[in-house]
Amino acid sequence: MKKLSILLLISLLPVFSIAQGQFNFEKETHDFGTIQEGDPAVHEFSFTNTGDQPIVISRVKASCGCTTPFWTREPVLPGEKGTIKASYNSKGRPGNFHKSITITSNATTPTKVLQIKGLVERTPPAPKYSPEELAASPVLSVTKSEFNLGTIEKGQNIVKKINIENTGKSELLISSVRSKCNCVSFLSPPKSVAPGKAATFELSYIPQTVANGQEVISIYSNDITKPKQKLVFKANVVESMGGASFMGGGN
Repeated sequence: MKKLSILLLISLLPVFSIAQGQFNFEKETHDFGTIQEGDPAVHEFSFTNTGDQPIVISRVKASCGCTTPFWTREPVLPGEKGTIKASYNSKGRPGNFHKSITITSNATTPTKVLQIKGLVERTPPAPKYSPEELAASPVLSVTKSEFNLGTIEKGQNIVKKINIENTGKSELLISSVRSKCNCVSFLSPPKSVAPGKAATFELSYIPQTVANGQEVISIYSNDITKPKQKLVFKANVVESMGGASFMGGGN
């Protein structure tokens, strides 16, 4: 009878779980889409510790040497955020890639796996030019290559003025502008820029995805020394600004 009472008492005791940290990632797979061979492919995975103890990440290992991970080294307290950054080296690696990043920690799930994937487009070999041709080439020089647009709405049309200069020896012609998101286009491309002269043109940026990141824009011209010039638009794209007013632009 005494043993039965003890067993009954144990069965009525509350069950206590061991306190641990818990990963809650915004997303666990990132698709870079199509990138040019040699271009950097970097993504930062963000997580929140939704557990009741700090998370300590002891190791982050990529499935290949072409992927370099970085991570938050200090303990991530309950309710705080941490990051895992994955950098894929696309140089000399044309074709599809699908890599994993394995996280080892003291969280409730001690081993966590993140994924990155994409397609590396082979870069065609650069044409060979004579020293005379190189010396006579137009040279596209941008006054500013990185723009911080601040917080903007998805679908909002942001117009940026781009200042360029032709520091070469012949007429500069800009042929096209491209971006991975297909959300950047010319509003007023310059027809031509004479040697030693400057010009301004406008780009229209209409973000289609909610994200806090950047878009790389490639400007193509007849500058044979560097036919592709890159610009970067950084922005925090939100679904809606609500009642807040927004004048746009950024720096």
